[in-house]
Amino acid sequence: MVGRVGPGTLELTEAHRFRNRPVRVPEGLRWDVLGLYAGVLDGLRAAGAVDSVGVDSWAVDYGLLDADGALLGNPVHYRDGRTGTVAGKVWATVPAGELYAATGLQYAPFNTLYQLIAARDTRQFKQAERLLLMPDLLAYWLTGEQGTELTNASTTQLIDPRTRTWAHGIAERLGIDLGLFAPLRLPGDPAGVLRPGVLEETGLSGPVPVTAVASHDTASAVAAVPADGERFAYICTGTWSLAGLELDAPVLTEESRAANFTNELGLDGTVRYLRNIMGLWLLQECLRAWGDPDLGALLREAAGVPALRSVVDAGDTAFLAPGRMPERIAEACRVSGQPVPDSPAATVRCVLDSLALAHRTAVEDAQRLAGRTVDVVHVVGGGARNALLCQLTADACGLPVVAGPAEAAALGNVLVQARAQGRVGGLAGMRRLLAATQPLTRYEPCGGTRRWAAALARLAER
Repeated sequence: MVGRVGPGTLELTEAHRFRNRPVRVPEGLRWDVLGLYAGVLDGLRAAGAVDSVGVDSWAVDYGLLDADGALLGNPVHYRDGRTGTVAGKVWATVPAGELYAATGLQYAPFNTLYQLIAARDTRQFKQAERLLLMPDLLAYWLTGEQGTELTNASTTQLIDPRTRTWAHGIAERLGIDLGLFAPLRLPGDPAGVLRPGVLEETGLSGPVPVTAVASHDTASAVAAVPADGERFAYICTGTWSLAGLELDAPVLTEESRAANFTNELGLDGTVRYLRNIMGLWLLQECLRAWGDPDLGALLREAAGVPALRSVVDAGDTAFLAPGRMPERIAEACRVSGQPVPDSPAATVRCVLDSLALAHRTAVEDAQRLAGRTVDVVHVVGGGARNALLCQLTADACGLPVVAGPAEAAALGNVLVQARAQGRVGGLAGMRRLLAATQPLTRYEPCGGTRRWAAALARLAER
């Protein structure tokens, strides 16, 4: 994505799009990181002359390098099953409550911490001299310089969100060598310049600086929420739905842990206090199972399906693995005594109703746990294009929803680079520019929230 930023100007253009296709091999599910890097190089070639480059990606996953800086195998995919039984081993050394109080991170089986415990007895891990999170790995290949960007590091469950540095005590108790990680760097910090070989391969003229951005895509997306003031909730929608609040300090209470909220770090000292919800992964997997039918037609048909006939828990890790998603949703409905969706449109409506219900619960719980009241919900990311999901979310929350921008992560990435070059002001200035330049759609709630409360109670009974 190529961004152009100036006074009153914020434009984003897609230069190159490529597939991200994980590969299942005998040892498990892996990322095709070389294919991704090739796509990055193709994108730089298509983009042409640029003033800066920034890399963001999903969180938690990493590559291991040997003493010469060479990659030791393809990075493991977070949906791989290797961490399924690890949590109990970790909690036997550091109880879950202590771990949360120290790191503020919700339990998820794929957190980097659990991946490291699962990997540490492998030959590959024993050979490793450096660990780089995914965006830092790509930036390293572009520049030859290593670093660990803080917003993404905060998803490892090895960062103290109060001090915004490593949780040395936790790492020591679990036998994790923090020396594996490259030095921490902040969004806006220099991350090197494109190597001569990269310049030659892409046809660019140097020097081209690489800037550390909020390299966890959700951190970039939240930075691009076009909010005015503090009384807002956000839902970053895509493969996952990340629903919560932007705070000045973490919430580390036992009640927060029990509610499975996470405290991840954001731009300029902020905390992304949110809950992970399975998100549009449920819909994406259904579409894949059905042979990728026309989504627009399915959504129009789903809008006519009676509301809230059947709902599932959109945060249930039973839906984490790929494959057979329509059947798994049907089985969840059957086991809970609800009508089983009898068509693709009915399944889509079940998914969207379930996501809206999970959005409502997350927004309500976040306000209660953080002692914050909100007046509006901002939906950013790919789900902002899904008008039915946005309207259902407004109805479920009983709050107006402002949808857009859809490419929030890319815009947040670009704005941090632009700020590093003095082309835009602080976070508030970035958000004013977003609100003034990006197409936004407002959805008003209708129908009352009573039926949503009833659906939630019905789900809780199961």
